[in-house]
Amino acid sequence: MLAPEQKQSLIGQYRAHATDTGSPEVQIALLSERIGQLTEHFKTHQKDHGSRRGLLMLVSKRRRLLDYLKKYDSERYKTVIQKLGIRK
Repeated sequence: MLAPEQKQSLIGQYRAHATDTGSPEVQIALLSERIGQLTEHFKTHQKDHGSRRGLLMLVSKRRRLLDYLKKYDSERYKTVIQKLGIRK
């Protein structure tokens, strides 16, 4: 789980306007942070298969959001990809 302070800073960094908390960019950033935390967790807990299932669900949810963003606004998609460093 993300700490509330960390979550607010991510929302502040990726939001489109002052009250934006649910745009695809914000959701993708939050999911990416959680995916990164779980990836670190698996370096020490290789046999935690319950959390691994959660990680796979988070990755697929992020993939669906990225596909949606790419389909409807490719410029926003490119900006998010560049900011998060998801693609090489």
